[in-house]
Amino acid sequence: MLTFTKKDTFTPIMKNRKENIYNQILNAKLNRQKLLAILLDPDKIIWSEIDNLIAKINQSPASHVFIGGSLVQNNILDKLILKIKESCILPVVLFPGNPSQISNQADGILFLSLLSGRNSDYLIEHQVQAAPILKETDLEIISTGYILIESGSETAVQRVSKTKPLDRKNDSLALATAQAGEMLGKKLIYLEAGSGAKQAVPLTMIDLVSRNIEIPLIVGGGIVSLQGIQDAYEAGADLVVIGTAFENNIEFFNLDKI
Repeated sequence: MLTFTKKDTFTPIMKNRKENIYNQILNAKLNRQKLLAILLDPDKIIWSEIDNLIAKINQSPASHVFIGGSLVQNNILDKLILKIKESCILPVVLFPGNPSQISNQADGILFLSLLSGRNSDYLIEHQVQAAPILKETDLEIISTGYILIESGSETAVQRVSKTKPLDRKNDSLALATAQAGEMLGKKLIYLEAGSGAKQAVPLTMIDLVSRNIEIPLIVGGGIVSLQGIQDAYEAGADLVVIGTAFENNIEFFNLDKI
């Protein structure tokens, strides 16, 4: 069992951005090593505090840095990634809300398809627009089935994509959607409660999905404590994403306070 303590925390394995990101995630799953991504939204970056932010990422148990957001209305994406890479060796992976959020400065991209919704723009249209752009980059492209789960309030993903999340009480529908994604050839399944969600993805849902798919499972949204991360891992998440909780308190991973 994983515990976040000063003496014995998990050791991130993704410490070399030159290595194949997806193969490392697969190997981590095989070896039962849990991974952690810190999600940064470029729209929420306070540039005067960027050095301290990166320092806190380096001190954290994170294995990846994800970058993206539902909107991203500023144009600092390239600048932000380059700044992170100056002093952080973690792989930087794009988590895009649309094709405009592509940067060749990153190491990889989660090529998302919103499987929980029926808006064709997020199922395939944005992907069609992005494909020619991605062909001209060196990014590692990781096909990801993205499944939005109801979380007690309307999230940015729901608002922007104009899709309804899956009922948080319907574990079987979440499983069928994840399995459909796996059968379609997705390399990852991402169960998402949404940025700033009031409730995280139910542990029973994580457990059911993780036990019935072979590919790695990412879980994010609504996780606001180290215990929440631990619970998601124990339920079966292979990689947990922390965004809003870290944005609100960059001391989130201060293990001395646990």
